[in-house]
Amino acid sequence: MSTTKILWVDDEMESLKSQIMFLENKGYEVKPISNGFDAIDFVKENLVDVVLLDESMPGITGLETLQKIKEINTQVPIVLITKNETENLMDDAIGSQITDYLIKPVNPNQVWLSLKKIIDNKRLVAEKTTSAYQQQFRDLFMALNNNPDCNEWMDIYKKLVYWELEMKKSDSPEMQEIFQSQKNEANNEFFKFISKNYTDWVTNIKAETPIMSHTLMKFKVFPHIEKGTPTFFLLIDNLRFDQWKAIQPIFSENFRIHEEETFYSILPTATQYSRNAIFAGLLPVDIEKQFPVEWKNDDEEGGKNLFEEKFFHAQLKRLRKDDLKYSYTKITNHQDAQKLVDNMHNLMSNDINIIVYNFVDMLSHARTEMEVLKELAADEVSYRSLTASWFEHSPLHQALKKIADKKLNLIVATDHGSVRVNSPQKVIGDKQTTANLRYKHGRNLNYEAKEVLAFRDPRQAGLPVPNVNSSFIFARQDGYLCYPNNYNHFANYYRNTFQHGGVSLEEMIIPVIRMTTKV
Repeated sequence: MSTTKILWVDDEMESLKSQIMFLENKGYEVKPISNGFDAIDFVKENLVDVVLLDESMPGITGLETLQKIKEINTQVPIVLITKNETENLMDDAIGSQITDYLIKPVNPNQVWLSLKKIIDNKRLVAEKTTSAYQQQFRDLFMALNNNPDCNEWMDIYKKLVYWELEMKKSDSPEMQEIFQSQKNEANNEFFKFISKNYTDWVTNIKAETPIMSHTLMKFKVFPHIEKGTPTFFLLIDNLRFDQWKAIQPIFSENFRIHEEETFYSILPTATQYSRNAIFAGLLPVDIEKQFPVEWKNDDEEGGKNLFEEKFFHAQLKRLRKDDLKYSYTKITNHQDAQKLVDNMHNLMSNDINIIVYNFVDMLSHARTEMEVLKELAADEVSYRSLTASWFEHSPLHQALKKIADKKLNLIVATDHGSVRVNSPQKVIGDKQTTANLRYKHGRNLNYEAKEVLAFRDPRQAGLPVPNVNSSFIFARQDGYLCYPNNYNHFANYYRNTFQHGGVSLEEMIIPVIRMTTKV
């Protein structure tokens, strides 16, 4: 292992000899320099791991030296050593991105601990993460094999997402492989759970039914609407729980999170089904009955999500809430988004404002089609990162910041998630069979029974019956459904893309978050 190189800049070097010897005995290589000018020249010519920098020096101050060093090497950690604890100095130092600061007189152990924290932090965190997951592995394994109910499944998935995010701190490929294997096992068990319980949920046979798409507004939105305080219901399409966790810190800058919960998307986990169910407050089979003209099945011509506002208005009426003043805004392009930014203050006079923001879904579809996005979002880690980067710089973030100083309620949810697919499955069907990769419906479908969840009678899944003898099938885990024609081409083209419509933890267990502003 290479020796850690420390640059120590102080105009009283004579008094620091014992400290330097102490660090050298600990295995550090220390270069003492007595003024800022020489330190800046040294950093230009040499690589250093950490700079210890006295704040008060003649000629050029510590803060001036700090800025010059940062111009040369933005990444080098700098520890400011100061006698002066004034707030202005600390603000300037922190604003200049110091890594740590120590107050004089410092003893050798203080310096050593600061160096250890900076240099060994990543390794220590990686070791701690690996060890903590090893302890949790058994608990998760027990939970999976303990016949979890719908609420316990939501807890299991949250824990899996927590460890998935923690795993990026671990540098152990073996542990990451073990985690991936456990997540696959969880999805396998979840598929069995949904296969066994889903019909009971949608036909209301079971008392223990989770909140699902069609009951989301009733239980998670309407109870929080209060006259005089506007509620914003923001639906970001296709947002998985791990993607929510990636953008959560950005929301936390302006909003206080009160509830971070999940609910179940209905099947198919696809926009025209799950989102219409949210706004109608009805299962698709009932939407079709009540709105035969507006509801479109997959094989019918016309837009599938053109009547969300009408469905929402009907839900308000049905629940006797049609005295609420509301707005409905759908964002599908940058121009719409800019209009939203300009209009945010006008929305403050409504009881509830619905904002449907299409971006993540477009990102996942574009990623399938565009090679450059396949590189940028090659896996879950980069997919999360891309989502966070989008949100931070988006008009949506600008719009929310415009009202962050006002008293309001904000509820963020989604319609469904997505899963990265890797296992192609052959399906044979007639010309009317739908083209979706994670679910299909049609007549005379031929498929591998153990690889799909099948409903020969779509009404058992709360779905319309498009044609006589129509059945629905849903892919499990990371499977995707391909026809025999050009099978190899489609299997390769869609492998490792993010898709939705089927049965997986990532698609079905999705976020609903309640926040208020900090005012």
